[in-house]
Amino acid sequence: MGKYFGTDGFRGRAGVELTAEHAFKIGRFLGWYYCNDDREGARIVIGKDTRRSSYTFESALAAGITASGADAYLLHVTTTPCVSFITRTENFDCGVMISASHNPYYDNGIKLMNGIGEKMDDELLDKVEAYIDGEIGELPYASDEKIGKTVDFYSGRNRYIGYLTNLASSPFDNRKVALDCANGSSWMIGRAVFDALGAKTYVINNEPDGVNINANCGSTHIDGLRKYVVENGLEVGFAFDGDADRCLAVDELGNVVNGDQIMYIVAKNLKSKGQLVNNTVVTTIMSNFGLYKALDELGIGYEKTAVGDRYVYENMKENGHIIGGEQSGHIIFRKYAHTGDGLITAVMIMEVMSQTQLPLSSLAAGCEMYPQVLKNVEVDDKDATLEDEEVKKAVQECTDTLGDTGRVLLRKSGTEPVLRVMSEAKSFEDCEKHVDHIIDAMKWSGHLIKVR
Repeated sequence: MGKYFGTDGFRGRAGVELTAEHAFKIGRFLGWYYCNDDREGARIVIGKDTRRSSYTFESALAAGITASGADAYLLHVTTTPCVSFITRTENFDCGVMISASHNPYYDNGIKLMNGIGEKMDDELLDKVEAYIDGEIGELPYASDEKIGKTVDFYSGRNRYIGYLTNLASSPFDNRKVALDCANGSSWMIGRAVFDALGAKTYVINNEPDGVNINANCGSTHIDGLRKYVVENGLEVGFAFDGDADRCLAVDELGNVVNGDQIMYIVAKNLKSKGQLVNNTVVTTIMSNFGLYKALDELGIGYEKTAVGDRYVYENMKENGHIIGGEQSGHIIFRKYAHTGDGLITAVMIMEVMSQTQLPLSSLAAGCEMYPQVLKNVEVDDKDATLEDEEVKKAVQECTDTLGDTGRVLLRKSGTEPVLRVMSEAKSFEDCEKHVDHIIDAMKWSGHLIKVR
């Protein structure tokens, strides 16, 4: 993991950890890099979410790109998957999305994508970071006719909307659908897609003001959508995050249908039609034990990756799998996209509902989520704690006790001196008991500092 760019881009408090100067330098390097190597006419496409600071970063990026001789194409407010789609289908050299996803408005981020809409390779990100830190000499400025231009590219969003509407095999025939747009990137696109597909669309949290993105709304604050669906007698609701690369659903009874359940629903439907390539779903190690039990019952295989949709996608690409994702709602349908796409996820769920003529509550019923307890524990040394014999013994004791009725998981935080201790079992009481048993072993072995 780099100094600035983690698994989901360069993210931090706008104006503090992430500044306009950072954005300008990123633009300078990208513009120079893609104009270098005897290539002319480099084109870089930029999208942004609705945060107030996104406008500052958009201008700074475009200034850096054009100052280095490349052209900057502005999609303006759009979703992360839209930038990915346009980058790969319109032959851009790379794509940039300005967003901090589900974070509050005062954070922001810059996500870089390669020419086929995937997350940028680490090797190139390392070079960007080296330039930001002054480890690469000053780059030449373009001059005269070689200065790049900035192009309004609203039409790219319309092409993306058209692509999404063509994914459905049939119209949604006045189905009553709610969309919670989190006052973010999907606030216009979401309605456009579902209206075009014939749904009776109800939209909430679609009045962004620059500071209300993700504020008590969207996929991270879903209770408002649950209430709205029930009070208005709607069939289904979809909640997106700030850049709409994730989606959670709400059934007609107001129950949340999470990413694990969504993967189960779509994978089951694909298998029934003989279309589940490799008969496999790609998950992360944090997917719920209930998903694995449900997939076992269907005879569907699964693979587990490290936490992060980047690792899910890498596994899917390497092995040819077509569906994977995270419990948080980052679902990747690799046949249609190179990144998680909340709107594609919503369309796929609607497809299953239409084809089966079943309510979402019935579709999700076969994947019962197990209770889960997760505690963050600060320790003196993460690796030493994981290798401690007392700790390993406690983990094995819990594993043996649970058998096939649950599991425990102990993993490192990537950014803090913290271990995450998680248990899933048939009751919260059992979960608590197993988590505390492992934490007690850390205490006895002298590694525990505190439970956060």
